Amino acid sequence: MTKSVTIRYRCSTVCLVLLTAIFVTGCSGPQSEPPLQQQTGFATLVVTGARVWTGDSDKPWAEAVAANGADIIAVGYEADVASLIGDETEVITANGEMLLPGFIDTHVHLMSGGSSIASVQLRDAKTPEEFTQRIADFANTVESGEWITGGTWDHTNWGGELPRRDWIDAVTPDNPVWVMRLDGHMGLANSRALEIAGVDADTPDVAGGEIVRDAEGRPTGILKDNALRLVFSKMPEPTDAQMDRYLQAAMQYLASNGVTTVHDMFEEGMDSWQSLAAYRRAEANDALITRIYSVTPLVEWQKLRDDIAEHGRGNEWLRTGAVKGYMDGSLGSHTAAMLEPFSDTPGDSGFLLDPLDDLRAWIAGADAAGLQLMVHAIGDKAIRDLLDIYHDVAEKHGDRDRRLRMEHAQHIHPDDVPRFAIQKVIASMQPYHAIDDGRWADSVIGAERSRTTYAFRSLLDSGAHLALGSDWFVAPASPLEGIYAAVTRRTLDGNNPDGWVPEQKITVEEALRGYTYEGAYASLKVGMLADMVLIDRDLTAIAPETIREAQVLKTIVDGRVVFSR
Repeated sequence: MTKSVTIRYRCSTVCLVLLTAIFVTGCSGPQSEPPLQQQTGFATLVVTGARVWTGDSDKPWAEAVAANGADIIAVGYEADVASLIGDETEVITANGEMLLPGFIDTHVHLMSGGSSIASVQLRDAKTPEEFTQRIADFANTVESGEWITGGTWDHTNWGGELPRRDWIDAVTPDNPVWVMRLDGHMGLANSRALEIAGVDADTPDVAGGEIVRDAEGRPTGILKDNALRLVFSKMPEPTDAQMDRYLQAAMQYLASNGVTTVHDMFEEGMDSWQSLAAYRRAEANDALITRIYSVTPLVEWQKLRDDIAEHGRGNEWLRTGAVKGYMDGSLGSHTAAMLEPFSDTPGDSGFLLDPLDDLRAWIAGADAAGLQLMVHAIGDKAIRDLLDIYHDVAEKHGDRDRRLRMEHAQHIHPDDVPRFAIQKVIASMQPYHAIDDGRWADSVIGAERSRTTYAFRSLLDSGAHLALGSDWFVAPASPLEGIYAAVTRRTLDGNNPDGWVPEQKITVEEALRGYTYEGAYASLKVGMLADMVLIDRDLTAIAPETIREAQVLKTIVDGRVVFSR
């Protein structure tokens, strides 16, 4: 692993430097080691009495931090900051609580997450009856004709039977319904929504997707992956005012979880350019409290190239420069592309969402344009194919600091684990998925293939870079939950108290690095931006199984408290 702790950069926490995941543009170059204090007056904010984890491997612990506006100007003991406290200084006196660099979530669907907060909640529905009743109750709160969306349901909660439109038709006669499975790769439409989308028994199958049908060939209401577009394309676009509300709701939720920076991923069903326009409105109005790296569709890489030529890559609050693509779907939807068939459906090994030739062309074009690549790959075949494409593109275009990323990288063939470090591909992974999917993954791919599923330990030991996130709205945008998951691997059903595939556990500090240093160069050092989070306990000194009980007390962005409990 490249050692970089003696190098300092003045750069946004959204601009990832050295070991991190965002394409670097607009940062200043390396500077000499700054002194402990750089200031021309009193601090605007001081935190004292804390257990400060700096993220600096040379000086990992301190007890006080001072900021002047957006900049950290002192890190050390209380005596180091005492002279910086003036009449106007905001002083936060901790009582041994843990102060960390602000958490960076490297994979969220920001606007969908904001929208989901105000939508029907189905994630913890335990039975088909409860699923139906929640939709019925929500339908009573909306206007006739209004779309009912969101949901994030999980059919494994009630044994694995997929929901059908006839479960909800009777309770939603006046509203089109389109509710997504929690992984975002499968949705349920009621009959009204199918009618609007023009989906019936005569609708042809969709390449890279599936229209699930009953014994008579009629759609059940379940659509998978590329077939989702049949409904998405007919849904009304949200207004600018709605998008602004989604953004504000999302940022407040993120702040409550200590998240100060996100990488916002392109997603089916939400126009990333409309989202980017909302972010730009908020940035222009000084309304952002979350730093955003906006990621747009791989297939539209030329549009991003031209947008950058016109607008540049952004600033410390909002940046562009990356594109996201999809190799395959998800394990839970049986649309992950696997080298061998699923254990529970021996005739099925999933599929790629697009032809490999198309994926190669898009990735090569984006790379030639200097864009960062973030491509979703979950099944072991998809992972291998993507590693092959990345290898070929890098060889063709020559060596440079690309920060190639693979999103999820969930089910890696053992032979491919070393390739991440060798090819300098960042594994952008979401630990919460491990304790969620671990409830049932063995039944889908078998115990042997599970040994390198969510292979956090194997990847770190091989020298790969591991950037951690949530995949919110699919999972909670809570780094504390993610750290708990990475450290314990205790599945949500309580059936694996010692951890599912326990040999893949990592340490608390490794997980913290994944949510800070590997997500951005965000160490609490002089000259860095004052993005911090105060936790009610020292995560490194408590029993791992109690980490998820910890609470965020304060979230500080740009030297300002944006959340306080």
